Amino acid sequence: MGLNFSPQNLYRLPWNLADNAISWLEPTYACNLYCDGCYRENRKASHKSLSEIERELDLFASLRKSDSISIAGGDPLVHPQIVEIVRMIRQRGWKPIINTNGQALTKDLLLKLKEAGVWGFTFHIDSYQNRPHWKGKNEIELNELRLHYAKMLAEVGGITCSFNATVYPETIKYVPELVKWAQEHIDIVHIMVFIIYRIATLDGLYDYYIGDKKVTFDDITYAREFETRRTDVKSEEIVAEIRKVYPDFMPCAFLNGTHLPNSYKWLLTGRMGNKHQIFGYVGSKFMELVQTMNHFFTGRYLAYSHPKTQRRGRLYFLLSPFDKGIRQIAKNYFKSFFSNPKAFFNRVYYQSIMIIQPIDILPDGETNMCDGCPDITVWKDRLVWSCRMEEQLKWGQQARVVPKAKELVETKEQKQEVEAK
Repeated sequence: MGLNFSPQNLYRLPWNLADNAISWLEPTYACNLYCDGCYRENRKASHKSLSEIERELDLFASLRKSDSISIAGGDPLVHPQIVEIVRMIRQRGWKPIINTNGQALTKDLLLKLKEAGVWGFTFHIDSYQNRPHWKGKNEIELNELRLHYAKMLAEVGGITCSFNATVYPETIKYVPELVKWAQEHIDIVHIMVFIIYRIATLDGLYDYYIGDKKVTFDDITYAREFETRRTDVKSEEIVAEIRKVYPDFMPCAFLNGTHLPNSYKWLLTGRMGNKHQIFGYVGSKFMELVQTMNHFFTGRYLAYSHPKTQRRGRLYFLLSPFDKGIRQIAKNYFKSFFSNPKAFFNRVYYQSIMIIQPIDILPDGETNMCDGCPDITVWKDRLVWSCRMEEQLKWGQQARVVPKAKELVETKEQKQEVEAK
C-alpha cells in the first residue's frame, strides 16, 4: 500500500499519560441508544453524583495536564445535572466537550449548556446504531441528521462541531463520501473522526486471566463468541480509501501503539480549503509548531480550537517558511485566482480529519493500545483506558490475554475444517 508517509516523516503527537491534550470523564454509563460497536454496557441507574465527579476532576488536576475534558459515557446528556457538570469543568479552566449521540439535545438545553461554558460537541452518528426513525439508513443518508446538528450549533455560534462514526468493514466504502460531505460544510463542521471497529472475538485462540485466575470473557460488552466481519482493519486502509476521492490526502501527525511503534493508533490530518476546493494538507512542522507553542504559552497541549480560529485559514500562510504543507496550500490558493475564482474569493477554513485504530491483540497476546491515549478516564482514583473499563468494573483490572498452546489451536482449526466439509 503506497502511502508515502511513515513514523519518520509524521509528527508524533507529544501527548502522554501525565501531559495530554484531553482527558475522559464518564458521568454516567446510561444511554438512550444501542450501538453495535459500543465499548460500554448500558447501566440505567448509573448516574454519578456531583461529588463523585468533583473527585474525578480533582484526580485529573493532580495527575494529568489537560486542555479539554471529553464528557462521555453512556450518553452524558441523559445525566440530569449535565449543565452543572459542564459548568464545573469550565470553571476549572478546561474546555468541556460533550460526546453524545444527540438524541437528548434540544435547543433549550443547548443554550443552557453554552451559558454554562460548553466548548464543543462530538456527535456519534453511524448506520449501526439502533436510532429511532433512522433505522436502515446508510452513512450517506445519515448526512441529513449530521447537518441538522451542525446547523443547530452554528445557529447558536461559538461552539466546536465534531462528528465521529464507527467504521465497519461494510461501511468503509462510505468514508470518502463522508470526507467529501465534511468539505461541503467546512464552515460549520470542524472535525471528522473515523473509529475503526474492534471486538474481542472469543474464537478459542486465547485465554483470559486476572492474576493467575482464568476468567471467562463472554459477558464483556466488547467481546463476542462469533464475529463474521473483519476486526483487523488498519488506519492505512482508511487513508487509501479516502484517497480515491482526495488523491493527495496526507496525514501530518500520529500516536503510535504501546507495543508497535509503527502502528497508527491516532492518525491526524489537517486540511485547508472551502466548499469549492481543498487547497492542501498541513505538514508535520505545522502541527509541531501549534502543539509546541501552545504548550509554551499555556502549559497545555492543544485540542479543539475555537471556531473563529479555524476560519482564519489564510492567516496560517504566515507559517509557510516553516512547513512545506502550508507552502503548497498557499501556492494552490493563489493559483485558484485563475483556475477557480469562487474558491479564491471565499473564506479559507481549517478542518481536521482523525482516524482512530483501537486495541489490537497481537499473536503473542500483547494488547497494542494507544500510547499517550487522550481517552484515559478515572476508576477508583486511578487512570485507566476508557475503552477497557468493563474489565475494571468486573474484575478491578484489565485481563491478561494468553495464547493457547499451539497444538490446541491447531486441533481446533482442524476440527473446524472437518465440520466445514
